[in-house]
Amino acid sequence: MGKVATREAYGNALAQYGADERIVVLDADLSKSTKTDTFKKVYPERHFNMGIAEADMMCVAAGLATCGKIVFASTFAIFASERACEQIRNSICYPKLNVKICATHAGLTVGEDGASHQCLEDLAVMRALPNMTVISTCDEIETNRAIKAAIDYNGPVYIRLGRLGVEAVHGEDFKFEIGKGVTVRDGKDVTLVATGLMVQESLKAADILAERGIDARVVDIHTIKPIDKDLLVKCAKETGLIVTVEEHNIAGGLGGAVCEALSENYPCKVKMIGVQEKYGKSGTPAALLEKYGLTAQQIADKVIAAKG
Repeated sequence: MGKVATREAYGNALAQYGADERIVVLDADLSKSTKTDTFKKVYPERHFNMGIAEADMMCVAAGLATCGKIVFASTFAIFASERACEQIRNSICYPKLNVKICATHAGLTVGEDGASHQCLEDLAVMRALPNMTVISTCDEIETNRAIKAAIDYNGPVYIRLGRLGVEAVHGEDFKFEIGKGVTVRDGKDVTLVATGLMVQESLKAADILAERGIDARVVDIHTIKPIDKDLLVKCAKETGLIVTVEEHNIAGGLGGAVCEALSENYPCKVKMIGVQEKYGKSGTPAALLEKYGLTAQQIADKVIAAKG
């Protein structure tokens, strides 16, 4: 199978599940990039271009939700999570309305668009909002199942999506449950807890570690909030060292969420791999992942160093 971007999987999922007439899709003049145009081609009467007015889009989404609609609002992650943060907080999360914010072009792998468009703080921002569920998917199947789960869930959801095509991790029989992580590779010496496309890099890192005699477990944490505390504690008890891997600043993202969960329930050593309190740069996705220490080889090297 070829590589598929999670943003593309999102557009396809909207079209697949869009027969539900409660579903309305809003976009901030980026439908070809966010792939909501896929839904528009099938259900044009329920797709609305709100223009370059992200704050207004969130308020409209809130209004539609009060009328019984399931609203999907999409733009780039930087604009959704930070430009429109106040409206999301006050108009969507505070009244706990049924709005799904599906934000594409997250992380470093936006590529040449550079620091202004490489959102590395969105998980932290959205995780801090009461009533918000926060999801970061790793592949096509997981994204499809996450969209269906978001439709079935009554309340605000933020779903982080990427621009870059990624390999498949999960099969057609994959079952997605909000708040439940997934062990995609078992191991006894260390647990790599990853989200988004870092799941794929962590699986490759596990192969490298196996050559060095280190048996690495890989866990896909697709739901950052609420996080799967039970699975994290189980992994900590069984493997000791936990290594978090994310295409996001380590402040407040997956690493922070994992540390919060473990410090209260089963304190253990945690190594956080992610962007180290920096902004992005312009470059190819591959070059950027290497520059910021997020390739499989670099992950493996850091695991070996952490194990001592």
